Amino acid sequence: MASETEALTSSAYIKHHLTNLTYGQLPDGTWGIAHGQEEIAQMGFWAIHVDTMLFSLGLGALFLFVFSRVAKNLTTGVPSGMQNFVEWIVEFVDTSVRGSFTGKNPLVAPLALTVFCWILLMNLMDLVPVDWIPLLAQSVGIPYMKVVPTTDPNATFGMALGVFWLILFYSVKMKGVGGFVGELTLQPFGKFGLPVNIFLEGVSLISKPISLALRLFGNLYAGEMIFILIAVMFSTSAVMGAFGGLLQLGWAIFHILIVLLQAFIFMTLTIVYMDMAHQEHH
Repeated sequence: MASETEALTSSAYIKHHLTNLTYGQLPDGTWGIAHGQEEIAQMGFWAIHVDTMLFSLGLGALFLFVFSRVAKNLTTGVPSGMQNFVEWIVEFVDTSVRGSFTGKNPLVAPLALTVFCWILLMNLMDLVPVDWIPLLAQSVGIPYMKVVPTTDPNATFGMALGVFWLILFYSVKMKGVGGFVGELTLQPFGKFGLPVNIFLEGVSLISKPISLALRLFGNLYAGEMIFILIAVMFSTSAVMGAFGGLLQLGWAIFHILIVLLQAFIFMTLTIVYMDMAHQEHH
């Protein structure tokens, strides 16, 4: 696709690959798929990124299917390769929870496992060659197709806000309304530092979902951008194409570390924030 879109300039190629398949209200009042940047801009807040929803929900269903199937076919004898793999992931997550969470909550370990596996699967989509799925989509009349849900801030902020809601819920549940409000207003300088306390604790609280969402989005978006820029090189010359192929291989190998690391960081911060929600300050 890179060579085909060079006629439209490299910037048009990059913009196309960074545009989501968007469903919303069109300028004529009907609802449908946007076929250009102007239509997307006019759809406003209620527009839906169909590709983000499709791939994120599909990969989430894949995670549930694989793990539930392994659980149903669990054996105490010689385990299959898939059972070994799933047990290794579960043990890894369980070790992380035991090392970072000091309270007692049966939800934390399953939450950490879901967060890690789901984000890892979404991140791994960044290793699919950038032209394959968009080109296939265009061949059947679909104008845009972004395959990495974590490069969409709507997805990362959605997950971060879900974790944030749990933080607030368990903060109130474990400490009571009075304890939670007291923590926001009396820490760290006591009753005489009320305005400063509210500011500091408010910033600390709000920064939790923002840090979760933006860190994941920023790293994966940058990785996708580099893959797209490398793909542009294939349309310039044979020498640059060969060089781009080497760069693509090297960046893909390095990007595997980023894909794993960002899933691990999101999971670890989720565990740490849940642990903070369970701690009481006296």
